[in-house]
Amino acid sequence: MEGIDALLPPEMAKKAEEMGVRKASLDAGRTLALGVLAGAFIALGACFMTTVTAGAGSSAWPPGVLRLFGGVAFSLGLLLVVVGGAELFTGNTLLTMAWASRRITTLALVRNWALVLVGNAVGALGVAALVVLSGQLKFIGGAVGAQAIAIAAIAATIALDSMTSHSLPRADDGARLQAWISRFSRSKPGPRSFPRQRRASDRPRVG
Repeated sequence: MEGIDALLPPEMAKKAEEMGVRKASLDAGRTLALGVLAGAFIALGACFMTTVTAGAGSSAWPPGVLRLFGGVAFSLGLLLVVVGGAELFTGNTLLTMAWASRRITTLALVRNWALVLVGNAVGALGVAALVVLSGQLKFIGGAVGAQAIAIAAIAATIALDSMTSHSLPRADDGARLQAWISRFSRSKPGPRSFPRQRRASDRPRVG
């Protein structure tokens, strides 16, 4: 439809299948490298969120506002994944669209998931190691480190609860929704969204 940038649902499903086929056909090295990048991007978003929300207990801001700031900060990681074209496991669960249509095999699906999951873990652990070595956890009088521990404890509790209750919303569901929505627009902000500046070499020569 003219004037609508996003694809309509039938087109979205078809594009999801085509995207799944392309992702499953990537070679192992490239898939693993893009997985490492995605893990690093998400870890950077988590570092940003942890720093933004550090010392929340002593802050004059209401808790809800601080959580909003933290969510906006964490979205940096998701934006990097989408714009950078990295391979995040939660987003790659959408390969089931191509698998359900029998356009990729079960082996190709499992291969992609395994490589991406390993790459995500390596990238995230690499950034975590750099954070520890850089001393970032000692920032703000150790408040950043305390906030990191608190977030890890909450995440572990949610993970355990989700195993016994299917009524709890999970963060990875939001990540899958983000992947679904962001990848099915006809365009997204980037270098091609802006007119290219003419260089001196592009100007016509006189004489």
